[in-house]
Parts: sequence; C-alpha cells; structure tokens
Amino acid sequence: NKAWRGWWGEEPPYHVPVFVLTHHAREPLSMRGGTTFTFVTDGHASALEQARSAAGGKDVSIAGGAQTVQQYLAAGMLDELYLHIVPVILGAGERLLQNIGDPTLEPVQVIASPAVTHVKYRVVR
Repeated sequence: NKAWRGWWGEEPPYHVPVFVLTHHAREPLSMRGGTTFTFVTDGHASALEQARSAAGGKDVSIAGGAQTVQQYLAAGMLDELYLHIVPVILGAGERLLQNIGDPTLEPVQVIASPAVTHVKYRVVR
C-alpha cells in the first residue's frame, strides 16, 4: 500500500534507519525524527548488510515474526533473541523454531509480569 505511513503518525519512535523485508518494491519513506524506512526486496542478508552499514558500528536490532526469526537464526546471523510472551492462547500460528535445526539458546534475562514475560536469550554457536 503506497499510502502507508505507519501507525504512529508523522514521527515514528525509531529515530534511526529502518530496513523492511518485503516482496513489494517501493521508494524509501523518510519521516520526521530521523526515521527512513527502506524496503528491501532482495532478502534478509541484504537487509542486514544495509542495516549494519547504516549503523556505523552500532548495534542492529531485527524485529519480526516467525519467518524473519527463522531466516536469521538458520543463517547464523543472530547473537541474541528477545521473546515477549503474552498469556493468550491462539488456535493456530507459526512455530518460531520450526525447520531451523536445534539452536542452542542460553537464557540471559527474564522479566515477568502478569501481562507479559520478556525473555532474552544468547544464541550459542
């Protein structure tokens, strides 16, 4: 949708370049506060390469659903994995760690509350 401008108004909360994996090419979208969305159609490795270049040596975060996590884990491109677990039972969905072998994840931090549990894992290589 070429008219898409996000869910947060004219100033997204990121304030850094954002690289969006997509199958639909479109021009970059620059917004207030320093956020520019670049839409990457040539794969997850390209998106990470572009993000690392834009980050200039700073950390790069990857956000996404099961397919995105699977691609980066299978390629050995994640150092850490943050899961945010909400106690809601869904009738269906995608398995997060399906078809990527048996990654070793070492728990680093757990923050629990009645509404959500945040778990940080280190990916052991």
